[in-house]
Amino acid sequence: MAETEDLFGGGAATARKLDPAPEPAPRRPAPSRATASSSAESDYSAADIEVLEGLEPVRRRPGMYIGGTDEKALHHLFAEVIDNSMDEAVAGHATFIEVEMSADGFLTVTDNGRGIPVDPHPKFKDKSALEVIMTTLHSGGKFDSKVYETSGGLHGVGISVVNALSEMLEVEVARGKRLYRQTFSRGLPTSRLEAVGEIHNRRGTRTRFKPDEQIFGKGAHFKPARIFTMARSKAYLFGGVEIRWSCAAELLVGDSVTPPTAVLHFPGGLKDSLAADLTGERMVTSQIFAGRTDKASGHGAAEWAITWFPGDGYVRSYCNTVPTPEGGTHEQGLRMALLRGLKAYADLTGNKRAAAITADDVMTSCAAMLSVFVREPEFVGQTKDRLATAEAARIVEKAIGDPFDHWLAASPQEATRLLDWVIERAEERLRRRQEKEVNRKSAVRKLRLPGKLADCSQSAAQGSEIFIVEGDSAGGSAKQARSRASQAVLPLRGKILNVANAGREKLAQNQQLADLMQALGVGPRNQYRDEDLRYDKVIIMTDADVDGAHIASLLITFFYREMPELIQTGHLYLAVPPLYRISQGGKTLYARNDAHKDELLESEFKGKGKIEIGRFKGLGEMMPNQLKETTMDPAKRTLLRVGIVNGEIELTRDTVEQLMGNKPEERFRFIQDNAAFVTELDI
Repeated sequence: MAETEDLFGGGAATARKLDPAPEPAPRRPAPSRATASSSAESDYSAADIEVLEGLEPVRRRPGMYIGGTDEKALHHLFAEVIDNSMDEAVAGHATFIEVEMSADGFLTVTDNGRGIPVDPHPKFKDKSALEVIMTTLHSGGKFDSKVYETSGGLHGVGISVVNALSEMLEVEVARGKRLYRQTFSRGLPTSRLEAVGEIHNRRGTRTRFKPDEQIFGKGAHFKPARIFTMARSKAYLFGGVEIRWSCAAELLVGDSVTPPTAVLHFPGGLKDSLAADLTGERMVTSQIFAGRTDKASGHGAAEWAITWFPGDGYVRSYCNTVPTPEGGTHEQGLRMALLRGLKAYADLTGNKRAAAITADDVMTSCAAMLSVFVREPEFVGQTKDRLATAEAARIVEKAIGDPFDHWLAASPQEATRLLDWVIERAEERLRRRQEKEVNRKSAVRKLRLPGKLADCSQSAAQGSEIFIVEGDSAGGSAKQARSRASQAVLPLRGKILNVANAGREKLAQNQQLADLMQALGVGPRNQYRDEDLRYDKVIIMTDADVDGAHIASLLITFFYREMPELIQTGHLYLAVPPLYRISQGGKTLYARNDAHKDELLESEFKGKGKIEIGRFKGLGEMMPNQLKETTMDPAKRTLLRVGIVNGEIELTRDTVEQLMGNKPEERFRFIQDNAAFVTELDI
């Protein structure tokens, strides 16, 4: 084999013999530009220009009008119909709406409003106004604010789109004490407008329709649970309307939640809705912040219900009773009103920690419902998922701003609790960002354990222990007394930071706590992973005096606030070192405290001989063999496991906050409440 040049541009390479290349085919002469142009023009003529008339564009491209042909789009048909009835109710012309689902697949919406006009349209002399509305895009009574001051329909396409996408649609209008009826199929009238006769006990519009399987697929039908939920949300949005629901029993087989009949009427509006949504949830504040205004500005009104809870926040917003799941300018106004209100309250109370909060921190665990009514709103697309009206932000911010300030000022305790809650969210966000930056910087570095940690030799967590001790002196004794194979020792310098009243930024900068977490191999809060814990038992070992008890309390508070799972999984323990050494002759015993000392003196030292009692000033003054015998040897020691009693989670949280939090008045109240129970005070 011969050497040949590398075909990819580099040095020599071994090559195999290739078959000779085939002769190239003769090239055809390219057509002249004039010939090609002439051919293209002859293929494209006026006959190729298609004109879609009436509602045919809707049937050809339903996605342009209702967002697609899936289940969501199918149920959007109901939204378009009930929105017309809601506009009549909001305008003050209707007091009830009936929604009926029948077994034959038809959905009927009835209101007692003014009824669609049935007189001849001045522009289309041979058609009634009803037929024009049902068969012509961009027709209706909502272009002029004299007819509807606010409405959900803007483009005059809603009901005509429903007509175009229905296999059959029937409209009845009770107006002027007479009943009229007309039927349609797939957008085309199948009858003329018919005057049925006189009627004296009814008014308004009834629309009965069935979705077209040619558009939505065979077997497509409305879901009772979804229609009921949509109807109920409308009742919450306008307390002045009553929605009467009925559904055929055949459609509810296997559905134990949706009722066959119901009357939906909620005078409390959005507040009732939010309270129902959060039933059973623990709220940050005891009251829902709710209100409404008829004139938030010269062009709109707003209603809201807002609270905070330990969960993922959400906002459900509406404009002119139309849901806006993608938010928009009205939600921007809500965010700014709440942020400014909390910051103003922080300035009023001198809380400097609130300087870091953002609108995202306020909304993280906020549950809110917001409804605005504005003239001629602008939406993004016909499905109206997002509000684009710039003025809506100002309307909402002005509507909510002052009431929120008054609500905070009226209840200082709840306002402070809410502010602290939001500040915690902000500090958590800052901590995560800082940890992300640290992780990014140290991603390629090796794990380096704290310098003062005397680690055990075994690598498996199972059966290993770490003793957290107070100071280098106690650490020295503990290191000599330990079993090197399974026991590690980490000395801490004095009292650690009280995490219950320190900000996240201060906590993140504390070197002692950083060393502790590094030694344990786990991170705080949502970064904690039990499988990463390097030791089976985490043992707090402090002096058996008041200072030692305080240090132990600070450490337990740290684990409870930053690593609650470590407690829940049974890894945290308290060592029980002795306070006294009692000896008589060749007999030596150790006492945990004064009561234990008195008990031992009475029961164990009754013989003759001088009794010597020594009080340990600290673990550092104990001989290593004494510390091992009394506190560290698994065969002889006593350990107290730290846990939370079932059913006392709320009590535990409140007690930690009361005794270790940043409110000294809470500790003062605790002392006053419990002073009568103190029988002995060691000063």
